[in-house]
Amino acid sequence: MMDDVEALLEDIGFDPETSVLTHRQAQVLALRERDVSQADIADELGTSRANVSSIEASARENLAKARETVAFAEALRAPVRVRVPAGTDLYNVPQMVYDACDEAGVKVDHTAPDLMKVVSDAAGNAVSGRKISTPLIVGVTSEGMVRVRHQE
Repeated sequence: MMDDVEALLEDIGFDPETSVLTHRQAQVLALRERDVSQADIADELGTSRANVSSIEASARENLAKARETVAFAEALRAPVRVRVPAGTDLYNVPQMVYDACDEAGVKVDHTAPDLMKVVSDAAGNAVSGRKISTPLIVGVTSEGMVRVRHQE
């Protein structure tokens, strides 16, 4: 099992020196993505299931921080940033984004329903039904990529 994981990590170019993950975190995530139980991973690594759970939780937290950092960096470069206040109807968001993109001369390659789905999926629990419950920032890059961040 570990030989397969090590081959996979090598194939995808995992480098713990440049990654936000430790080698052990990468191993655990690779095994969990293949539906290997924490107990089986613990047996393979010679540790406890609780330790594997802790390693997995830390790895997922590190990945979430890395995604947020990338989203932040993209937001800095995005020529279009639309603030969507709490209470906004999700159905109004596409027009808000289209208007801002038109003003900036940026093309968005999403229909209104597609854009609502992108925003809703990326916003997670910040969208409740059709209402935005937490303020959002919708950024659009000059290439038309849409990024959604929770506004702090």
